[in-house]
Amino acid sequence: MAVIVDIKTFAAIGAGVIGSGWVARALAHGLDVLAWDPAPGAEKQLRDNVANAWPALERVGLAQGASQARLRFVDTIEACVAQADFIQESAPEREELKLALHEQISRAAKPDAIIASSTSGLLPSDFYARAVNPQRCIVGHPFNPVYLLPLVEVLGGESTAADTIDAALRIYRSLSMRPLRVRKEVPGFIADRLLEALWREALHLVNEGVATTGEIDDAIRFGAGIRWSFMGTFLTYTLAGGDAGMRHFMQQFGPALELPWTKLVAPKLTDELIDRVVDGTAEQVGPRSIKALERYRDDCITSVLAAISEAKARHGLQPAD
Repeated sequence: MAVIVDIKTFAAIGAGVIGSGWVARALAHGLDVLAWDPAPGAEKQLRDNVANAWPALERVGLAQGASQARLRFVDTIEACVAQADFIQESAPEREELKLALHEQISRAAKPDAIIASSTSGLLPSDFYARAVNPQRCIVGHPFNPVYLLPLVEVLGGESTAADTIDAALRIYRSLSMRPLRVRKEVPGFIADRLLEALWREALHLVNEGVATTGEIDDAIRFGAGIRWSFMGTFLTYTLAGGDAGMRHFMQQFGPALELPWTKLVAPKLTDELIDRVVDGTAEQVGPRSIKALERYRDDCITSVLAAISEAKARHGLQPAD
């Protein structure tokens, strides 16, 4: 089936942290945006979130016609999606909820509008089972803050048409994103499975008194995290093998994989562990508000992105390299 590729109106179902990030990104790219969320006070929270994100979006550059005034908050799902060219759902991670939502969304949407879900791990074949025209339904899983981080994992379900995937990739690129096509339906997709493994190890280290939450964050942000921001894991380890590259690295460090360094099973979330995590992160946050920390984070992200872009240009690399 034919789907819309040149979108003008973006619909956001759900206006929490992820949904408001999508709204901010779409507005920054000069689109009209319709949003719906049933939570009390959702419209004010959404507009506050967009306003807090706008200075960072101004630093990276707004599209012609970009304006917060192009956001309209509506009272029903039908009013949100009926005229939309592209629909992004960011509801809570409950399969039954998404099943019902997408049955309602797909009945009210234009037949050629692409419908996407921000789910971080549920499988599209499952929660699009009752959707009308499921061939135009996909997953578009972003990363927080959605309005700045370019990665979006894109995959279809059993009924998704190949043309829909291709169109979605083009649309996300038009929103200055870096879409990653996920080849198979697998719980957690790619990035979150990697992050989950690291998160489990971090909880073990806190639980066993090896390190505080702040010390674990320092281990990432002053070490591997800096390399990951421009090179990723496999290329980093390739360089660790010297001139012989990855084969030498695997031969030298491969035996360590047999050692009991890591624990893939998560520790039991006891009250004591939860208190340690909460107390540790509260100390890290200190007197700063979450909104102030978000602005600091956004400033750091835009600075890192700019620095990487400049370094790529100096070395003759393209932005997508």
